[in-house]
Amino acid sequence: MKPETDITKATELRPGVAAIISNGEGKILLQRRSDNGLWGLPGGSVEIGESGRDAIIREVQEETGLTVEVVRLIGVYSDPKVQVVRYPDGNVVHYISSLFACCILAGTLQTCDETLDLQFFDPARLP
Repeated sequence: MKPETDITKATELRPGVAAIISNGEGKILLQRRSDNGLWGLPGGSVEIGESGRDAIIREVQEETGLTVEVVRLIGVYSDPKVQVVRYPDGNVVHYISSLFACCILAGTLQTCDETLDLQFFDPARLP
């Protein structure tokens, strides 16, 4: 997956979710994605019949091994300059993403096939 700069190439509009998860030291959890090697917030697509809150809880569990609780909705983002991505299969998706603040309830960090690494970063020193 990589950013797409030409919005006219978008073939799909998809609801997405992302999570800001902080530890007790004020650091933010980032995921290094296996599809592009870039660091980003854990998250993904909302499935049919699923709420945004349920989607982010599921995505965080799948991608990090953590069980989280949604604290609040931070905002909804759809800027085509940053919310349009091209997948390796050529599909170009424009995401409308809901960003949630979440707190950790249980679990330990575990990578999966979508995740190369998981680390907490100081917000002033993000990669």
